[in-house]
Amino acid sequence: MGKASSAKKVARLAQKGKGRKVRFQGGTLFPAVIVGISVVGLALIVYSRSSIPNQNVPPTVEDHWHASYGFYACDAWLPDLQGNKEELDSAGQLANDGFRRTGIHSHDDGVIHWHAYTSAATGRNAKLGVFLDVYGVKVSDTKIEFPADQGGAVYEEGVTKCTVDGKEVDGEVVVYAFDAYDNGDDYSTYITNFDQIRLKNDAMAFSIVFAPAGSDPELPPSAASLPELGAADMGTNVTTTVAGDASTTTVAGDASTTTVPASTTTSP
Repeated sequence: MGKASSAKKVARLAQKGKGRKVRFQGGTLFPAVIVGISVVGLALIVYSRSSIPNQNVPPTVEDHWHASYGFYACDAWLPDLQGNKEELDSAGQLANDGFRRTGIHSHDDGVIHWHAYTSAATGRNAKLGVFLDVYGVKVSDTKIEFPADQGGAVYEEGVTKCTVDGKEVDGEVVVYAFDAYDNGDDYSTYITNFDQIRLKNDAMAFSIVFAPAGSDPELPPSAASLPELGAADMGTNVTTTVAGDASTTTVAGDASTTTVPASTTTSP
């Protein structure tokens, strides 16, 4: 049969089949299985890509970041979280599960020391909730709750009252995330999903606040000293000059200088 005849046959079959449903031999089960396998395969590809550790997204396990943090209730900053979580148990293993798994902790200094041990705290997994979990602090949409070893205080919307001008008023939970420890004007305000707030870069600051609605945001107290605190932890050296103050604080080190704007004390 020539090429012309073949072409005509194909055309006739196509014309004859117009308006009809195409069925595979053996019914619709086989194509349905094929479609199902394709869908499952695509889903597995998407899942595998999303579950790959963020090895190239900072912070990585090679990074050592620091972030200032502070808890504020009504009209005052609360004490910094206590304990470095580096204690060992009787078997010589790290006693704190959260710290052993992530490497995230503090040193009684109002600073989050972010040197991740695993992918549980790297890349897009670098979230404020990781730090809070290590210390057992619960921050929900309506409540800040400290564990017994951190004082056990609870600040809850609709229950805990703040006193303003002699009157008791309701407080609300809010978190201010500052992109830089030395810039109180550049921040994001969060009113929900606090544990999902990401550490996007080194030297951020977080104010976790329970205060009357409309309160102004403020950098946490440790922000002004973040360069020195970070340098002391890393064993590096830095010289810090506070703007508006002739004094210079030097932590043994190199000749680098960091200028920090003079801090102000106002209620958030």
